[in-house]
Amino acid sequence: MTAVRPSLRLEKKLLAEGRLTVIGMDEVGRGAIAGPVAVGVAAVTIDIGRVPQGLADSKLLTAPRREALDPVVRRWTRTAVGMASATVVDEQGIVPALGQAGAAALHTLVDEGLSLDGAVVVLDGSFDWLTRAVPLTLRTPSDPLEVVVRVKADRDCASVAAASVVAKVARDALMTAAHDEVPHYAWASNKGYGSTAHYDAIRSVGAHELHRKSWLHQATSVALDGFAELDALAG
Repeated sequence: MTAVRPSLRLEKKLLAEGRLTVIGMDEVGRGAIAGPVAVGVAAVTIDIGRVPQGLADSKLLTAPRREALDPVVRRWTRTAVGMASATVVDEQGIVPALGQAGAAALHTLVDEGLSLDGAVVVLDGSFDWLTRAVPLTLRTPSDPLEVVVRVKADRDCASVAAASVVAKVARDALMTAAHDEVPHYAWASNKGYGSTAHYDAIRSVGAHELHRKSWLHQATSVALDGFAELDALAG
């Protein structure tokens, strides 16, 4: 698979315009039917080093390449991953869940010593799902966090590509661990997305607490009046 090489062109432009920190942000797991949605962040400052060799949007990389890049990216810059559970997706919707996960990732950066003063977030996509979710503990109404949305930022911007890699690796690890407990759904391979084997397992043994039950509709022929318990399935 050919990967598009991202650069720091946008990040350096924003820094040259006076921002102190550029935070790339990307989500993983938005379209899955099981598991959390994850949002990664990667913070770039003026002293950032060269882009790691082979860095690209996580979707353009093989799993072994992502896993090899993950520690390299974490040494290259400050990163964090926030997650919002399937329950949050069900109860509040995917957009608020994305916002919560993004805010959680920012909170981690702040807890680790990064200041958001003079920061700008570069958000992959065409819609700002972050701003409304940023709590007053991070910014105030008179000093809102600047957010720049950019289509295909995960392919063009190194900070966003880095965020996508750490988010993908973290979420994949979580779904693989869940598979070890409940192997019926083949989460080690499908990572919670709607593969044939995944849907077949739901029809056979029912839905699990990690499933986004509001996303399982009549087309799956699944009865949603009860969830399969972990202990019952793990044997």
